Amino acid sequence: MRAKVALDGTAGTLRVSGDGLPVVELVRAAGTPADAHTPIGTRRAALLTLTVDGVPAKIRPARGRLLVRRSYRVDVRAGGVRYRLVPCSYEESRLSRGGRRIGTLTSSGDGRVTDEWDAGPAPLDLAVGTALAAAFGTGAAPWWETLGDIVGELLG
Repeated sequence: MRAKVALDGTAGTLRVSGDGLPVVELVRAAGTPADAHTPIGTRRAALLTLTVDGVPAKIRPARGRLLVRRSYRVDVRAGGVRYRLVPCSYEESRLSRGGRRIGTLTSSGDGRVTDEWDAGPAPLDLAVGTALAAAFGTGAAPWWETLGDIVGELLG
């Protein structure tokens, strides 16, 4: 299985599809300005609509606060399955299903996603994981480095 990703951050649209994969679409509300730090243009759940094979799914991106990697997590419930994407290093994020890690994804926000799975992913795992990584990017600096940067800016 190979996912095809079509991301248009300016328009606020993302579509993940491929042979044997459910189609995942994420759309930012029309007319809302895009933030420069998120590939899909927002982390506000109220401005995002997620569907999996045309069926609405629930998405809850965390706010992405400065000091904690976990604050960049994204939670999804699709087809009765709970997913979470959370940064685990500078470049990578861990994808879990039902609280159990199933893979590691990398995306710099350009729509390309590299994946490494603990076992062969189910089609829904691959499609949802790819969509989240492409829409929100992956990775984050550790809290201590971010805090050091803030202190350095205040003192410099």
